[in-house]
Amino acid sequence: MYSPFVPKEIFLTKGIGRHREKLASFEEALRDAQIARFNLVPVSSIFPPSCKVIPKAKGLEKLSSGQILHCVISRNATEERRRLIAASVGLAIPTDSKHQHGYISEHHSYGEPDEQAGDYAEDLAALMLSTTLGVEFNQDTSWDDKKEIWKMSGKIVRSTNVTQSAIGHEGLWTTVVAAAVFVS
Repeated sequence: MYSPFVPKEIFLTKGIGRHREKLASFEEALRDAQIARFNLVPVSSIFPPSCKVIPKAKGLEKLSSGQILHCVISRNATEERRRLIAASVGLAIPTDSKHQHGYISEHHSYGEPDEQAGDYAEDLAALMLSTTLGVEFNQDTSWDDKKEIWKMSGKIVRSTNVTQSAIGHEGLWTTVVAAAVFVS
C-alpha cells in the first residue's frame, strides 16, 4: 500500500561561497550551509501539518551522505564588485499546526541587507498563510503592522526566516543560499 511522504521535521540553514567559477561558488555555499553532501530536490512552499522545526545539528545527525533531500531553497550569485546580494527563506506556522499547513517562502534580492531580505521573506510566508486562514489586511500595511494584525488574529503562531547576504568581489563569483530542509 502506498504511504505518502509527509515530512515531520525541518531545519533551516544558510551559507556563503566564493570561487572564480560560478558553480564552484554555489558548491562552497552549500558546504558552508552543511548540505553539500546531499542530493537536493527543490519543492514548493508548504510547511506540513505536525511538522517541527529542529536545530540544524540535530537534523544533520539523522541524514546520510548522498541521501535525496527535499528542501525549499533560495540562492543568489554575483561577480560584480561591491554588489550586495541576499537569499532568504521565510516560514509561517498556523496556531493549529497539527491540522493545518503553514507556508515557506523563498526570496532572493540585490541591495537588501539581511534584516530587510529576511523580513520580506517572512512577510511573504505569513501573507500566503493568512490568505488561507481568512486574515484580512490592507496590502499597503507595513510589515510591523501586519505582524500585529496576524498576532491579534490568533491564527498565525510563529513566523521566522533564515537569511544570508554578502557583498560581491571582483574576479570571484559570490553565492549565497538559504534553505528549509525536510528531514523525515
